[in-house]
Amino acid sequence: MNLWDLGDRICILGPSNSGKSTLANAIARKRGLEAVHLDQLFHLPNTDWQQRPREEFIALHDAATACERWVMDGNYSVCMPQRLRRATGLILLDISTPASLLRYFRRTLFETKRHGALVGGRDSVKWDMIHHIAVTTPRNRRKYRAMFEELDLPKLQLRSLRAIKQRFHEWGLTPD
Repeated sequence: MNLWDLGDRICILGPSNSGKSTLANAIARKRGLEAVHLDQLFHLPNTDWQQRPREEFIALHDAATACERWVMDGNYSVCMPQRLRRATGLILLDISTPASLLRYFRRTLFETKRHGALVGGRDSVKWDMIHHIAVTTPRNRRKYRAMFEELDLPKLQLRSLRAIKQRFHEWGLTPD
């Protein structure tokens, strides 16, 4: 599958810290699409990841999906049905839980700038996030795999960090 097979409205799903935002930005640059990071819509800027009111998030999400050309990263199942109805392609990143945890610690402890970061936000190790990655994500992974199989649109599943890097190379993407 080449990058253009996914159309002009691409969803990227996957576990936390799997590289969704990095991939979204790289695809956006290559294809001239708008990169939409759902973490930035779900959380208030200049906070320590404080959530927006649910209705406000849904309104921001729906306005973003109404656009004609985008690549959107993030899961947020509360809005997934309407997002997938508008999507022309789907990429499912499916890295392991240990890899996701390792990337979480690396990101929060050592990286000051990252793709999809919350504007003015602060990354720090949080027990809630560790629990989410270690306990909630494995359940979600099964749900997303099943949903992926049922969808009838161009789609690609990348099951490892190596597979993600290989696709970057094949599509001529750069992570910057």
